[in-house]
Amino acid sequence: MPIFGHTEHQPILRLRKATRADTKLIARMHTESWAAAYRGILPDDFLDKEAPIERVAHWEKRMVELEAGEGIALIAELDAVPVGFVCLANPDASGSVLVDNLHALPGYRGTGAGSAMLDAAKAWARERGASRLHLLVLEDNRPAIGFYESRGWRFAAREYDHMGGIDLVSLVYSYELD
Repeated sequence: MPIFGHTEHQPILRLRKATRADTKLIARMHTESWAAAYRGILPDDFLDKEAPIERVAHWEKRMVELEAGEGIALIAELDAVPVGFVCLANPDASGSVLVDNLHALPGYRGTGAGSAMLDAAKAWARERGASRLHLLVLEDNRPAIGFYESRGWRFAAREYDHMGGIDLVSLVYSYELD
């Protein structure tokens, strides 16, 4: 029973379209997410020193592309605090939307932000006539693989990748839209 005068606050999760003004925010969230998720997979030196610089440069270019109509980035906010982002590319020739990035900040995993971003990705893809979504996840990133599989994503292919100065395997996962 609530104490008189006290009400439970239900956090409000919202997604908003990112703009170029959000470039540094997205780069910071991307770097923080990588540092947590890829520790032990990618070299520490890369995660701590190179990735922060490289992600700013990447997102400066990517946001220009998105504003030119090549896709969209959405920022997830929990009570107006940025907690993650998703970036989507326009459907390809096969009718599939690439989930180019989906990251929730380490302290906010389990809040529903990731699921909300996936739901928004599905809706955005459907609005563009896409029949599926696809993404790449590092083979050693077991928590992310579990997250996607628990939400109906299926393994589709294996690709070789190079990141942080090392060779890696990325797994392609896809989700069929109904």
